[in-house]
Amino acid sequence: MAKQKRVPDGGRSRRLPNQKLRSREYLQTSEVGALLEAAKEHSRYRDRDYALILMMFRHGLRAVEAAMLEWKDIDLSRNSIYIRRVKGSQSGVHPLEPDERAALLKIQQSAVPQIFVNERQRSFLIPAKVLGRADQATGISRVVERVGEAAALGIKIHAHMLRHSCGYWLANQGYDTRLIQDYLGHKNIQHTVRYTKLNPERFREIRWTS
Repeated sequence: MAKQKRVPDGGRSRRLPNQKLRSREYLQTSEVGALLEAAKEHSRYRDRDYALILMMFRHGLRAVEAAMLEWKDIDLSRNSIYIRRVKGSQSGVHPLEPDERAALLKIQQSAVPQIFVNERQRSFLIPAKVLGRADQATGISRVVERVGEAAALGIKIHAHMLRHSCGYWLANQGYDTRLIQDYLGHKNIQHTVRYTKLNPERFREIRWTS
């Protein structure tokens, strides 16, 4: 039976936080690998979907941030990419790994400025029509969900899980919390600490036998 997504709240209803609806909000490295394989084997637009999932995971991208990526953001001479953050997060420049570069070059085109475009060669980005509302990229969210279904991981996949997966992966490698904060663009380090709290390596110094 599907979990109830909304609960009564003062005569109205409110949506439960995602962590109340799912057992976890991130993917293991093997599960990210399964997503990438599913993109290569089952996606109609396999090169695009593979590059999209790879970049979202490696750079902790929200769906909108992935939609905002433009070819001018990539500096192939320095193997770097400019990450434009939203929601008050800090933008920055990330290194571009060789497999990321290769994946992006497979889909390189100049018809539109954006890197990731839909089947009609149009941007996934949907600018907000109302002042104060956030831009959206529902098309990218649907791509990730479709690939997640093809991967058959036994959990419902959503696009934001890739950002969380990046944070947990960095924390599990033992990287400094401040470094992870800068990489993900968090203004408040408390948003970063949730990743490091789930790193079991910090408990290795505990000894149960002498």
